[in-house]
Amino acid sequence: MSATDRQSAAPDATKPAGPGRPKDLSKRAAILDVAKRLFSREGFDGVSMDQIAAEAGVSKLTVYSHFGDKESLFSSAIRAKCEEQMPSTLFLAGLEGDLRDQLTTIARAFFALVTSEESIAMHRMMMMPGTGDSHVRELFWQAGPQQVKDAFAEFLRAHAARGELEVNDIPRAASQFFCLIKGEKHMQLLCGMCCGTPASDVESHIEATVDLFLRAYGSDRSAAS
Repeated sequence: MSATDRQSAAPDATKPAGPGRPKDLSKRAAILDVAKRLFSREGFDGVSMDQIAAEAGVSKLTVYSHFGDKESLFSSAIRAKCEEQMPSTLFLAGLEGDLRDQLTTIARAFFALVTSEESIAMHRMMMMPGTGDSHVRELFWQAGPQQVKDAFAEFLRAHAARGELEVNDIPRAASQFFCLIKGEKHMQLLCGMCCGTPASDVESHIEATVDLFLRAYGSDRSAAS
C-alpha cells in the first residue's frame, strides 16, 4: 500500500466520532454549574435551555446531548448540588469508625446543605404558588431530599445489621434525624428571619441532635463504643 493509500485509509481525526464517542466531561460540568445557579435563582419555568447553553458557553445541541431534556437536567442539577456537600462516601458504613462520629459528620454536611443560599432559594421557589407543577416538585423531591434520605437509610440499615442500632422503622428514623438537624433554623432561613449562626451554636445543635438520636435508637453496643 502506498503512502497516499495509507493516508486515505487512516481515520479522519477532524470528523466527529460515532454514537459511542465519549462526552466532554468539562462541558457537562460547566452546564451543571450554570443549571444549579439558574434553577435556584429563577426556578424551573424561568430558565430556558438556550439560556443555560449560552451561559455555559456551549451549543444547545451539546446540552441536549448530555442531558436529554430540561427535566433530566433539572434533576441532575439537584443531585449534583447534594453530591457536592453530601458525597456518597459519607454514607459508606465501614466496619471501622465510631458511629457517633459518622453521624456527626453526616449531620454537619446535611446542615450545611440545607442552610446554603442555593438550597434555601430552591426551597422557597418550590413552595411558591405557580412555580412549575406537581411534576416539577416531584422531580425536585426525588433528586434531592429523597435521594439523601435513601442513602442515609442504607447507612442506618448497615449499622443496625451489625447490632449498633435498634431501629424498627428505618425510613422513619432517617426522616426524624434530618428533621431534627434542620430544626427551627431552617424554617427561620426560609422565612428570611436570620442570616448567620455562630459556628459554636451550630456544633452544639448537631451534637445534641446526635445524642438524642442515639438515645432513641442506639444499642448497648453503640453506647459502649
